[in-house]
Amino acid sequence: MSEIKTYRDLLVWQKSMSLVSEIYRFSKAFPSSEIYGLVSQLRRSAISIPSNIAEGYGRRSTGDYKRFLQIAVGSLFELQTQIEIAYRLEYVDESNFNFLSEKTSELDRMLHSLINKIN
Repeated sequence: MSEIKTYRDLLVWQKSMSLVSEIYRFSKAFPSSEIYGLVSQLRRSAISIPSNIAEGYGRRSTGDYKRFLQIAVGSLFELQTQIEIAYRLEYVDESNFNFLSEKTSELDRMLHSLINKIN
């Protein structure tokens, strides 16, 4: 196992960055009336996840790191809720909803595992 030298080496950060790309890709097809509503919220929540992982890592304090990882979890839960709203509004089909739900559930497990590891 290789040593983690930067937040970019964290698999959870890498996967959360991939999720940001997926959210942007899916939300491109949303109605233009949602650009300042649901699209903006989805993108902000998604962006917040890797951003908080990176910021917490950069604080060089276990307490701060844990707090920022918990904020990332909160943003992930927001994102999961927004994905479900998009599904209920039929902006995302069932297949894509399941794909995004699987990706966010995986990140949830990874973030909680990391938080437990640093406790």
